[in-house]
Amino acid sequence: MIDIANATVYRQQTRALDRFSLSIECGERVAILGPNGAGKSTLLKLISRELYPVVQADSHVRLFGSETVHLWQLRSRIGFVSQELQEDYTPYTQALDVILSGFFGAVGTHDHLQPTPEQITRARQLLAQLGMGAHEQTMFQRLSTGQQRRLLLARALVHEPQALIFDEPASGLDMGAAAAMLELLRGFCREQRSIMIATHHVDEIIPEIERVVLIQNGRVVADGPKAEILTAERLSALYGTPLTLRQEDGWYRCWHARV
Repeated sequence: MIDIANATVYRQQTRALDRFSLSIECGERVAILGPNGAGKSTLLKLISRELYPVVQADSHVRLFGSETVHLWQLRSRIGFVSQELQEDYTPYTQALDVILSGFFGAVGTHDHLQPTPEQITRARQLLAQLGMGAHEQTMFQRLSTGQQRRLLLARALVHEPQALIFDEPASGLDMGAAAAMLELLRGFCREQRSIMIATHHVDEIIPEIERVVLIQNGRVVADGPKAEILTAERLSALYGTPLTLRQEDGWYRCWHARV
């Protein structure tokens, strides 16, 4: 699904990814874990074609086997959900229009973008599926952060993508909304979708995640099975502070260790 080799990516004058390599197969469930500034968001923008790597002879970014995959093809195969996208929506956009905008790869609807009756039906189905059926005409600003995030998830699902990619899925949510969002992610895993989560919170790594990739300073520093990678020693080194880690029923919790 994703094959990145020796990619160097700059954000303005900052080298955000440094000879970065990562391969993810279709059907995998992967968490990208690292501190703020590690390069997680840059990686997602590289995958979504918002950013491009420095051209180098031994470097490539291939999605579904192609270096030149059409953007519309990509949108129909990978759904993206992020807090940054959530912040882009105007406060007066109605809930149904947030979902409909996903058919056009737009932020909100515009006069020249006219959804078909079939698209409107699909958007209403997703509203109901995510427990938002009563909010079809509610303006974005009047919804809670958790409800807004659900709308973006519905937007990502309009094309029934093979894979879902989340940037900090529970960021900014209260405990109840965060738990509900993570349960939705668990449900998508049962549908055999590929799932990729980029986060700096260990407790956002749902039990269904099988593989964890640690990144720091724009590079992969560890990659492998979750139980092997998520250790107190590795996480302490990743975040530069002593940490204690506990696992219970497939969930991990991490906190600062007393020294």
